[in-house]
Amino acid sequence: MSTYCEFAPNHPLHHDYHAYEYGFPLSDDNALFERLVLEINQAGLSWELMLKKRAGFRTAYHNFDITSVAAFDEQDRARLLADSGIIRNRLKINAAIENAKRILALQAEHGSFANWLAHHHPKSKAEWVKLFKKTFLFTGGGVVGEFLMSIGYLPGAHHSGCSVYSEIARLYPDTPFLQANQSEE
Repeated sequence: MSTYCEFAPNHPLHHDYHAYEYGFPLSDDNALFERLVLEINQAGLSWELMLKKRAGFRTAYHNFDITSVAAFDEQDRARLLADSGIIRNRLKINAAIENAKRILALQAEHGSFANWLAHHHPKSKAEWVKLFKKTFLFTGGGVVGEFLMSIGYLPGAHHSGCSVYSEIARLYPDTPFLQANQSEE
């Protein structure tokens, strides 16, 4: 089986995500929230399905505006459960709404979700999982690991021979996963 770095460049859905998003640092809280919601919804499903439904998620979750999602009520929950453009799983929908509320609290304390992440860096994957489980809903090891890899906090998004890895290293030399790789060399 090929790695994501070998498979994605020739795939119509995965190419752009692999080349321009996966493993790249994010500092915008709404973009971080989007990635977290997508990773939560991917649990037990394929990333390809998330990419296919991404536009539907953006519409359903008000472009991942954290304040808007945190204010969702029972009518919004019912709307989301009926929306075929997203994953209609009550636990995942409830997690998105509750996690938006929790991110608002992190923003109040740390200035931003991005600052909260940076405040806790560096951590091992096990330490991150423990922290996320304490802070958020529906954040097991797979969700946390993929989320953190996708935003450059944990290694694994790209292998060192991948041209995207080199591009991230050139554009963002302070990316946490690059620092982790350098300390292992």
